[in-house]
Amino acid sequence: MIGAKIIKPGGAAPTDFEKSIGQALLELESNSELKPQLRDLHVTRAREFEINNKTAIVIYVPMPKQKAFQKIQIRLVRELEKKFSGKHVVFVGERKILPKPTRNTRNPLKQKRPRSRTLTSVYDAILEDLVYPAEIVGKRVRVKLDGSQLIKVHLDKNQQTTIEHKMPEIIEKNGSLFNLNFDIRRSLKTATNVGLDNHIRGFTVVNGNVRSLSPKVRAFLEETIILCQPQNVHICDGSDQEQSMLIKLMQEQRTIVNLPKYENCWLARTNPEDVARVESKTFICTELREQTIPTPKAGVQGKLGNWISEADMSKAIKERFPGCMKGRTMYVIPFSMGPVGSPLSKIGVEVTDSAYVVASMRIMTRMGQDVLNILNTNVDFIKCLHSVGTPENGKISMPSWPCDPQRTIILHKPATNEIVSYGSGYGGNSLLGKKCFALRIGSTIAKREGWLAEHMLILGITNPSGEKKYIASAFPSACGKTNLAMMTPSLPGFKVECVGDDIAWMKFDSEGRLRAINPENGFFGVAPGTSDETNPIAMKTIFKNTIFTNVASTSDGGVFWEGMESMIAPGVLITDWLGNPWTMGVSKTPAAHPNSRFCSPAAQCPIIDPNWEDPNGVPIDAILFGGRRPEGVPLIYEANSWSHGVFIGATMRSEATAAAEYKGKMLMNDPFAMRPFFGYNFGNYLKHWLSMEKRAVLNGGSPPKIFHVNWFRKNSNGKFMWPGFGENARVLDWVLRRINGEECYVDSLVGRIPKVGALRTDGLNVAVDFKELFSQPKDFWSEEVNNIATYFDEQVGADLPDQIVNELNALKWRIDNN
Repeated sequence: MIGAKIIKPGGAAPTDFEKSIGQALLELESNSELKPQLRDLHVTRAREFEINNKTAIVIYVPMPKQKAFQKIQIRLVRELEKKFSGKHVVFVGERKILPKPTRNTRNPLKQKRPRSRTLTSVYDAILEDLVYPAEIVGKRVRVKLDGSQLIKVHLDKNQQTTIEHKMPEIIEKNGSLFNLNFDIRRSLKTATNVGLDNHIRGFTVVNGNVRSLSPKVRAFLEETIILCQPQNVHICDGSDQEQSMLIKLMQEQRTIVNLPKYENCWLARTNPEDVARVESKTFICTELREQTIPTPKAGVQGKLGNWISEADMSKAIKERFPGCMKGRTMYVIPFSMGPVGSPLSKIGVEVTDSAYVVASMRIMTRMGQDVLNILNTNVDFIKCLHSVGTPENGKISMPSWPCDPQRTIILHKPATNEIVSYGSGYGGNSLLGKKCFALRIGSTIAKREGWLAEHMLILGITNPSGEKKYIASAFPSACGKTNLAMMTPSLPGFKVECVGDDIAWMKFDSEGRLRAINPENGFFGVAPGTSDETNPIAMKTIFKNTIFTNVASTSDGGVFWEGMESMIAPGVLITDWLGNPWTMGVSKTPAAHPNSRFCSPAAQCPIIDPNWEDPNGVPIDAILFGGRRPEGVPLIYEANSWSHGVFIGATMRSEATAAAEYKGKMLMNDPFAMRPFFGYNFGNYLKHWLSMEKRAVLNGGSPPKIFHVNWFRKNSNGKFMWPGFGENARVLDWVLRRINGEECYVDSLVGRIPKVGALRTDGLNVAVDFKELFSQPKDFWSEEVNNIATYFDEQVGADLPDQIVNELNALKWRIDNN
């Protein structure tokens, strides 16, 4: 039992860290050499100290047991340092300064002689403990003006080698002299608590080491701490122990509840006013408006981003952030977008007052000590500041999910690589590594450095011959990216493996081949509609180590959303996302919010691609664009050229989805599925995409083929014409054959479509009207090209590249002359 190895004075409960020490000692007791001596020993407490950029673990032992500990101390220290990742370990006796006894004293804490009655004598004893087994042969004390002392001790030369490797954070070699630097303040009241300065601007750092922070990180934290005024600061290390602490805290705050039906799964219910991205409150700050958005036509509302001036951004921050974290912990999250150390990866630091954000970022990014180690080399990083906020009237309507929806704002400043988010805890607004960093700021960095940051899934597909290709695909949110990335192919012999389901960072290598990484570490997928029928791989991924948000819960300790009806046993009761009873087939409202989410580690996906963390990325052979087009748009067509492919991406239109705050089935222009995520002027974005072809050719390569897909075309009865899901493998099979140069296409109005019979239909168990599925009605496309022309004229204007104008004219000519 851990409790037998850590017995605190007064019966106090051990901390999680102390439990980890107890567990380590218990494990060491299984060693046959240590068991006889360790079996009857216990410690009283343990602490971590941060001094001079290093961490040491101090373990306190009861004085009557100290000599017994010292008999095995050298071996214990060595084994414990292995278990705690090289952190230096020292044992110190648990000492007390007792009053002088009198004849009438009945003090149960009576100490053996010689008794120490002065603070100085206790410090001398602590020094001896710290350098054990070496012996102190001399000492000098320097008293500073503030009352602290610098104690320098001489050690026996014959024993110095026993501690030369130990505690460089405490012991600093200077010739034959070892300096032990203690900050012993006059106000110190207990001899065992050595005061250590672990503060930033007077605010206590309760986890992590201030001195280990690089000057750039510390400067960022000082600025945000002064602004936000938190109760304390927690520098995240990404450990299991930290995650357990956060989970426990969120349970106490009723932010999450446990889902005992699954392994380590949790359910969060947000404030009903905080359920999606807020595009209307998301801004890019640049010196000039035209750096952020094209100049729309006079009298037309621009829809390709929101610009804010530097003055207005500063004003928005000053109106919201001062003191916004009072009474809360400020969490500091060091994270990497992409595999740690990859040449394609980027580093960020998010400061937040939300434990939910920390726990989710641990899933969605590579977060913790490994990233801190990189930051300590003083590299540049993306500065991310987030607060759930406090309403102006000070009244938080839902204490389990604090937010300030009336004043929510998300700000990006590409020139200084800064992101500021206030008022929302929803993932798309608060997990700043995701859309804010990976796409909005990421796209501006990509433009400067010559690569692409895109709203795309990445999958690997292998045909029956064992040939594997990687495909990147851009669809608007909630249009099937996750389903395609985790597809179970219906065609025998085909295999799909997932690299990522949402974001791709892509760069041409030295041989002119486009390579891509998934900068994320998890899946933040839309829950409703996900089922064993639509995405069995996702269902095998998400019921372990997952945080669900705004789904329904069941009386047997599980979750429910639309699509899981067949999985609910008779008699199981359902509670909807708002906490109200819900009855299948009776209730008129959704059980789960349409934008409810699962947040799961990517590594536990059963078809995760073996190269998903390759630091050099995977080679991209094709790019697919697509969206929800109920009429007129074929199942698939191929671009005639790279510039035509860029035109196809620029003219994407799709029904609005639940991932944004827009309601209904409005058909919206969503170029490259990036409309909500452009970090700079869309006209310049198009020019950047067009320039990629030249980058590939200059390095002796060629860009990937580009296609457009539409799984969502409907017939006159409003029914989907294509079965989709696993049957989409038939479409990807044709893509693979086109990559290999097979002439299995015919030219059409919009591009190259499969020849009659080119799409495999063997084993297709539903009737498909392929003629109608690939039809391109002239009236529809005449209207479509006019809508495109109007959109470009009103939204992009003079910023539209000539090559895109030429592609539009070419499409119009083909329609007019068909």
